Amino acid sequence: MGNFVYSILDWLAGLGYFGVALGLMIEIIPSEIVLGYGGYLISLGKINFIGALIAGTIGGTIAQLFLYWIGAYGGRPFLEKYGRFLLIRKKHLDLSEKWFEKYGPGVIFSARFIPVVRHAISIPAGIAKMPVWHFIGYTVGAIVPWTILFLYLGMSLGSDWKEVKEKAQPFVMPLIIIFVVVMIVYIFIKRRSKKETV
Repeated sequence: MGNFVYSILDWLAGLGYFGVALGLMIEIIPSEIVLGYGGYLISLGKINFIGALIAGTIGGTIAQLFLYWIGAYGGRPFLEKYGRFLLIRKKHLDLSEKWFEKYGPGVIFSARFIPVVRHAISIPAGIAKMPVWHFIGYTVGAIVPWTILFLYLGMSLGSDWKEVKEKAQPFVMPLIIIFVVVMIVYIFIKRRSKKETV
């Protein structure tokens, strides 16, 4: 990581819990790094775990709500024109829309653990006008375990928190597998219930 990233993290650290939330809201730096650094701050006694978990959940949820509202009020044309400023490319939009259409609202939860689509998946939810409280429920349900994992790893690594992404791999892959299985079960139940109502 470069000096720019460290300077932002130092600035966020000075803001305490608000800094954790803000880092996840603006997402200039990947959430894994912000949360890993948050875990390191916990190990130093500068913040506590529960406060960091709450701040991380709020910040991560607000970031996704922002994308949801862009989808709801800006739609696809707006995103194709300005999405690059949010680091969202057309291929991300195409894939996330395809997933949302194929798997339904439940994918909002499962896709949070899968690279490429985990951020962009909020956009088709907004375009489809998914009920906002349902969206928040699925989003929070996925953000909480993600936040716990990276805060814990940051705490455990201490001054080696910069290795958090590498250390997370053995944990992230089983999480992805579990939630893909959950998504498959969800789809199966949903399709079966549709057949029974026909």
